[in-house]
Amino acid sequence: MKTIALSILLMTGSMAFAQRMDYTSEDSLMIVHALQDAPAKIGKQSPMLYFGKLFLGRPYVGHTLEKGSTEHLIVNTRELDCTTFVENVTALSICHNHGERTFKDFCRRLTQLRYRDGRINGYPSRLHYFTQWGEDNERMGLVYSVIEKAIEEGNRSDQVPFAKQAIDINYMSSHPKLYKHLDAHPEFVPAIRKDEQALKGKVYPYLAKTHLGKPQSQLPFIKTGDIVAIITSKQGLDTSHVGIAVWQDGQLHLMHASSLKKKVVLDTTTFYDYSQKQTSQLGIRLYRIK
Repeated sequence: MKTIALSILLMTGSMAFAQRMDYTSEDSLMIVHALQDAPAKIGKQSPMLYFGKLFLGRPYVGHTLEKGSTEHLIVNTRELDCTTFVENVTALSICHNHGERTFKDFCRRLTQLRYRDGRINGYPSRLHYFTQWGEDNERMGLVYSVIEKAIEEGNRSDQVPFAKQAIDINYMSSHPKLYKHLDAHPEFVPAIRKDEQALKGKVYPYLAKTHLGKPQSQLPFIKTGDIVAIITSKQGLDTSHVGIAVWQDGQLHLMHASSLKKKVVLDTTTFYDYSQKQTSQLGIRLYRIK
């Protein structure tokens, strides 16, 4: 399918801007059909679950956003990594919740989610780390931190205490050769490093993976459709993977674009069993769309 590259006018809040886009007709048709079919088909399902299921079986492909020499909006529903899967599903869900049914609506929401302040201003404006992504989108009123709200409301069992993660990210600025745009544009590295330093020392609560095997009754703050970010012990990173929480028969499962299974899956194994096999995984942070 031929890729379409063009400029369209998008609205973000009160700001209008023209931007280049890359997508195929297959991408735009999938998005439009998904949004237009949802009111009749979604029922009482979580929008995140409903739209996430539309991507099941689609191939895992990394680096799909590293196309071209300049930063621009890329819409790819055919090939997904863990982040683009969650972003696509989240953008669709926000559109549905606001009664937005066009491809233009979707592109506006995707831009809001993916870029700082919802505006594309070069490669450093992309929200590369999940902590950046969560902070920016919470500030714009698109999502909120599930665990922080649970702590505020006391909506948890005393048997499920939360751990704390002190942020110390530097992986991108320390390994610029691993990133196409940083390798080609070393002048971007100081901006990336500045963003990393802005988060240094911030502390976020998370649910340790030892608790993921608890039944739904003991984890009432987690809902099907929550955005899951997996905390990692890998030096210089905050998270290593993202997906969507799904309760099945009282046990927590993960829907995600799996690099191991090479496709988008709703794991048949429980999230607890999955996490125990990943030694660098420490636990999860959670966000929910408003």
